[in-house]
Amino acid sequence: MSDVGLYLAGASDRPSHGRTRAWLRDNDRCRRDVLRLLERSGPLASRDIPDTCAVAWASSGWTNNRNVTMMLELMQGRGEIAIAGRIGRERLWDLAGRVYAAGADIPSVEEAERVRNERRLAALGIARAQARAMPMEPIHVGEAGEPAVVEGVKGEWRVDPAYLDDGFRGRTALLSPFDRLIHDRGRTDELFEFEYTLEMYKPAAKRRWGYFALPILHGDRLVGKLDATADRKASVLRVNAIHEDASFSPAMTTAVRKQIADLAAWLGLEPV
Repeated sequence: MSDVGLYLAGASDRPSHGRTRAWLRDNDRCRRDVLRLLERSGPLASRDIPDTCAVAWASSGWTNNRNVTMMLELMQGRGEIAIAGRIGRERLWDLAGRVYAAGADIPSVEEAERVRNERRLAALGIARAQARAMPMEPIHVGEAGEPAVVEGVKGEWRVDPAYLDDGFRGRTALLSPFDRLIHDRGRTDELFEFEYTLEMYKPAAKRRWGYFALPILHGDRLVGKLDATADRKASVLRVNAIHEDASFSPAMTTAVRKQIADLAAWLGLEPV
């Protein structure tokens, strides 16, 4: 919560997209209605907030005509309202001033971007100075860190100076498909020559690695994928396959099997 100011910087100018910005402007009365209602009766679920939009939200997807939902999302991005809690999976909305810590320090847009870039680079170690847009979260780091060259890969990279010493100690780990090490699939391919696709939405016959395969990290390399299924009824973690990008040494096999055993124990299951 202490970092909320980094994300509120420049919030009042959002959204920046022309069509979305125009829709918000055309429905400013609804926006003001939401603020008044939350001030009087918040926190509230979206179903408790009347739709007073003059112009319907249009999309070709699941958000079509979901006016209140879109209004709340945009107002959250503007820093006007915030999620105050949940009832099950349902979000409760309230005025941001009643959710965020009072007196949050909101830096300039430039300062907030600099700090976010530095933190992003610290988490990634090495990243593009400028990269393609990603949904929800940027992956570029601007001028953070120091320039770096990746042999055989074009473009400008930046590296966190903390990663330039000789203190690195690798480990073996089973990664989530959403782990930030591999979240940017292009970066993963460029840096690690590691191909990965989340295949849960593919027909079973077209899957190469499994429904929810876990990337395998060993030392400083991504070396394979684990296809495993948690069978709660049988109380077992079923290992369907271990896909080796390169042949595992005996030490790698031992380390990976230990990680599988640890995962099974964490899930309260027996590995089979």
